[in-house]
Amino acid sequence: MRKGLNIILLLLISCSIFVAQRKKPKFEYIAGIGTTSFLGDLGGANAVGTHFIKDLDFASTRPLLVAGVRIKRHPIFGFKSMLSIGMLRGDDKWTKDPFRNNRNLNFRAPIVELSAQAEFYFVRERIPKLYSFKSVGKKKKNIAAYAFLGVGGLLFVPQGNYNGKWYSLRKMSTEGQGLANGAKAYSPVTIVIPYGLGFKYGLTRKFSVGAELGLRFSFSDYIDDVSGTYYDKNALAAAKGQTAAALADPSLGDIYGATSPATDGTPAQRGDVKNKDSYAFIQFSVDYKVYKSKKRRTRSKF
Repeated sequence: MRKGLNIILLLLISCSIFVAQRKKPKFEYIAGIGTTSFLGDLGGANAVGTHFIKDLDFASTRPLLVAGVRIKRHPIFGFKSMLSIGMLRGDDKWTKDPFRNNRNLNFRAPIVELSAQAEFYFVRERIPKLYSFKSVGKKKKNIAAYAFLGVGGLLFVPQGNYNGKWYSLRKMSTEGQGLANGAKAYSPVTIVIPYGLGFKYGLTRKFSVGAELGLRFSFSDYIDDVSGTYYDKNALAAAKGQTAAALADPSLGDIYGATSPATDGTPAQRGDVKNKDSYAFIQFSVDYKVYKSKKRRTRSKF
């Protein structure tokens, strides 16, 4: 995993250096809206054990705001920095899988993502020249398509709903974080790997509209506050209160023993520790190009 991250960082650095050395810089300001979809332990498809895109649940879709800047000094390569603010959501009541539905966990997580992304244009953008008699009377479709890969940081704040009120789940130690024989406390910040495909359509020389489908692989399994096994409910209630115990195990009781320790004392499975959390962005943006003006030489009168 660390080797893969180093390769991505090297790719980003190489791309940014290559782009910075080109002439005729083109900067673009990006602003847009979109949606998020969570791909983790909670909610998901109507089957247990599904992962990533196969686990997509449209009920988890939530709003997204994006802003950023792109530098493009080469027709094939680009580099952009993006800020994304949104919400991730998941709920076991939305799935018909009996085990997940019986588990009955839910979460929402306000998120802030900052990322750097390298772009490869397999359909090149064609920007019309400001003064060109050749283009008079001709209509050309200014369409561009690209793939992107990057690295970023994600701040997430998982919250759970109990009796109509939202609580911070990290403070509740739902899997015994910080308690005797409990799980290790997790950080609310993680590294993410954004990648996907984008499309742009030029409206004018300076304005274009774009759309992206991007997936995010995270290095955390706690974006939804669910990863390992159940903690002893009575011990959790004594340490953190009844609300914490209810948020940790709100199971419906439809499947006997699904949330209780096995006969040998082994805790029951609460999440899937083998797979990290992921999420997806669909975004639509308006891009504004900024060109460096050429300085005119003034002739001396003498």
